[in-house]
Amino acid sequence: MTENTPPQGQGQRRRRRRRRGSGHAQNNAQNKQSPDKQGSGKQDSGDKNPNKHRKRNNQRGNQRNNQRNNQRGSKRGGKQSGKNYYRRPNSSTSGAKRTYTPVHNMETRDETSAGGLVVSGMAEAVRKDGSVNLARIYVALIGRIDRRGRLLWSMPKGHVEPGEDKWATSRREVWEETGIVGEPFEELGVIDYWFVSDGVRIHKTVHHNLLRYVDGVLNNDDPEVTEVAWVPISELIEYLAYADERKLARIAIDRMPDLALAERDAGRVTPR
Repeated sequence: MTENTPPQGQGQRRRRRRRRGSGHAQNNAQNKQSPDKQGSGKQDSGDKNPNKHRKRNNQRGNQRNNQRNNQRGSKRGGKQSGKNYYRRPNSSTSGAKRTYTPVHNMETRDETSAGGLVVSGMAEAVRKDGSVNLARIYVALIGRIDRRGRLLWSMPKGHVEPGEDKWATSRREVWEETGIVGEPFEELGVIDYWFVSDGVRIHKTVHHNLLRYVDGVLNNDDPEVTEVAWVPISELIEYLAYADERKLARIAIDRMPDLALAERDAGRVTPR
């Protein structure tokens, strides 16, 4: 009996295999139902659905994934901090923490320009009773064609060169763009705005002055200028295409009566 008795471990393995086999057989027998039970879709109270816990775990996993995606989306969209962010690609694959960089992290540059309005006929516009006829006072404007093919009128102006003051820039730019020689005598106002050019954010400041007509004839020799014209100052607001320059035009119109009277009292006559 000792020789025919198998080792203890092998006997246990065989008995386990028999138990497993018997269990599978019982389950297969229970799963086989009669046609009437299969059609009813009902199960016995003792049967357990093996997919029940799997579905529940899948639902919980989906909920966790949705919560994580919502949290990541809110961080990427910048809804919490109120800023726009983009994700920087992470070169390492060791699970390092992701970093976010502001979109507005762009190079910034300051630029300064100067220009203004050349005024003609101020002293001649004063009537005998002391009132001023604004329709007799003229200013020089330049016109450029935009990308849509529209002719936009604006005040002549340009960049301030190194070592050049704003008065000299106004005199030079007016002459280059209109062909008129003017003498600056009054500050009109300052405009500043932002724009992007070649990936650089530029803060531009433009100083506008009033210039007294001295000499010259209108011409459009400047390649950047399409047309030039003398415009009555009473119609200046209607001509200008940009809102910030229209604000300066209102200031010029409000000051013009006093300036015209000062020109007459000083005995200055517009050259013809």
